[in-house]
Amino acid sequence: MSAPPSRNIGLPLINLVRFKGLSILKQLHLEEQLLRTTSENWCIVNDGTDDPTIVMGISGSAAELLDVKSVLRDGVSVIRRFTGGGTVIVDGGTIFVTLICNKEAVAGLQPYPRPIMSWSGVLYDKVFQGIGDFHLRENDYVFGTRKFGGNAQSITKDRWVHHTSFLWDYDVSNMAYLKHPKRVPEYRLARDHLEFICRMKDYMPRSVFIDKTVEALETDFSVRSIEPNGLLSLLNTNFCPSTRLLTRKELDAAAFASQTESSLPHSNELREF
Repeated sequence: MSAPPSRNIGLPLINLVRFKGLSILKQLHLEEQLLRTTSENWCIVNDGTDDPTIVMGISGSAAELLDVKSVLRDGVSVIRRFTGGGTVIVDGGTIFVTLICNKEAVAGLQPYPRPIMSWSGVLYDKVFQGIGDFHLRENDYVFGTRKFGGNAQSITKDRWVHHTSFLWDYDVSNMAYLKHPKRVPEYRLARDHLEFICRMKDYMPRSVFIDKTVEALETDFSVRSIEPNGLLSLLNTNFCPSTRLLTRKELDAAAFASQTESSLPHSNELREF
């Protein structure tokens, strides 16, 4: 059963589906299917996921982005998702919010990465009003100069998806699986990962964040809640998503490439820290 939409007359309808602990692989498969096979607007909220999992963007290189030897040693799963953006490790302390919309859903919004990103910053500014020093900085959500939300997007002919991993909490030891990327936001400067990020739990309870996100969404949409089981039963089981787990063979090859690269001499002028 789905709940009736909120009574925001004249606003486009968006379907809200909340999950608790859905596997990030299943979530990404669901998002891709909703983007490509439906014509409705969707908001997916997933409060945490299962085992720690690394998620890379569609063009991400495991050899460049990961300490592959540690990943293999500890049996950490690595996913290549269908959207662009950077690399993140997610677990039970991560809150995911995904918006999947038709291009005309938000009045006046141009369907390009920067306008969508800017609109999302306005949306979350309502969520964090009076809490911390919230800003959209480049493509990140930050309190002050410390990142707590990373974003990725995909834009098709008629639709777009904008999804965010929010660090409500994180395990410090998991961050060691991620290398310092070659391309970083300017505001990061020379900070390592732990100096660059912060925990949302130091600013607000996770349930309050989720409730405030839904409230902010009602500024631009009429929100209709749908039960997860009802949604999953409607999906086409024949859909073949592009998001997938990297195989052991691929990770072994990445480990070899990483080891080979590290054994070569580098000019400091060409290295970025």
